[in-house]
Amino acid sequence: MDTPEDTTVQAAGCVLWRRSPAGGEPELCLVHRPKYDDWSWPKGKLKRGEEALAGALREVAEETGCRAVPGPELSTLRYLAGGRPKQVRYWAAEAVSGAFTPSDEVDRVLWLAPAAARDRLTQPHDRPLVDELLAALRPPGTAPQADGTTG
Repeated sequence: MDTPEDTTVQAAGCVLWRRSPAGGEPELCLVHRPKYDDWSWPKGKLKRGEEALAGALREVAEETGCRAVPGPELSTLRYLAGGRPKQVRYWAAEAVSGAFTPSDEVDRVLWLAPAAARDRLTQPHDRPLVDELLAALRPPGTAPQADGTTG
């Protein structure tokens, strides 16, 4: 008999970010998947035996063309996808190099300020990860501002 873990789709991804070239504020990367016509974090199913973090970084590279340095692990999201339970582990990850090339899987990427990224995400369950990333980037002892910056 299958246990819930046997039937749950295991996936991993990153809340990919970089410092804005203009002012140094964080910009977050969203990917557009034409198959679903949605905006989401770079993520994907794990290969058999693949460690979640390795899979998350592989998906970032495949979907965005970016090499990323992982940071802290963020929340794990659980939801139904196509009628099957899905579990996606996420990490904060800073983009350090690379260039995007459109593909059938991901045809566009956007680098957005945190508030704009939150608004553009298609799935409401993805939105709390914006605040988790900002909290992870915030130096200890600083309070968040309304615009997502710290001060």
